[in-house]
Amino acid sequence: MSTSASHTFAICAYKESPFLEECIRSLKNQTTPSKIIMSTATPNDFIRNIAEKYGIPLYINSGEKGITQDWNFAYSQADTDFITIAHQDDVYGKHYVETLFEMAKKVKKPLIFFTDYHEIREGQVVKSNTLLRIKRFLLFPLRPRFAWGSRFIRRRVLSMGSSICCPSVAFARKNVPAPVFMNHFRTNEDWEAWERLSKLKGSFIYCRRPLVCHRIHEGSETSEAIRETGRSAEDYEMFRKFWPGCIAKLLVKLYSKSEKSNSLQK
Repeated sequence: MSTSASHTFAICAYKESPFLEECIRSLKNQTTPSKIIMSTATPNDFIRNIAEKYGIPLYINSGEKGITQDWNFAYSQADTDFITIAHQDDVYGKHYVETLFEMAKKVKKPLIFFTDYHEIREGQVVKSNTLLRIKRFLLFPLRPRFAWGSRFIRRRVLSMGSSICCPSVAFARKNVPAPVFMNHFRTNEDWEAWERLSKLKGSFIYCRRPLVCHRIHEGSETSEAIRETGRSAEDYEMFRKFWPGCIAKLLVKLYSKSEKSNSLQK
């Protein structure tokens, strides 16, 4: 990998999030500077004013709308070696970009970089709960550097659920085919992307340091999608990519308990 690698945070802004400015400040506070851009499919004065305040280029998605379409549009506006689709409600640790570059130098062909994370619930940082412990357990096989390039190991990890924190993912643009996300799922669009990328030759770089705080609140896209549609059918379809039907059905029953973790009601 080039020693002069570059990175972009592509913020997906939606409506009038009260957390957007906190997200931007965390991106501006990186120990290693990064480009920052913003895209939206819901242009309004609130978003325009914040973009102008922080000197961030704003791109308007006037095409097809939807979460995957918005993510792909934001991704397409960046031209750097690495791209992170920054979720507007989340907060990024100041060493995120620095750590990305340090760890990416250790592999020949990075595909994605991702980190452990904490949650923010009702304004408080939650460092450990049942869901976080389960995800860390599932990702344990990817801790050693030799495992990053193993298609077998990462597919076994993904076969047990979507344990990769989507907001923490940085994509190696030249090694990842676009579009990254398929317009198919409502709640498992990220899991589907990781499964597809897991088949490629290259490395899934896992940083066990929690460098992202992911906000859980009732207004989030994930919470809204689960309330509207649930996710059992999508979970079953994903598990069937790895398992026969009978095992997939059992895993769906176990996995469905994780839906409760996207609600403030524990």
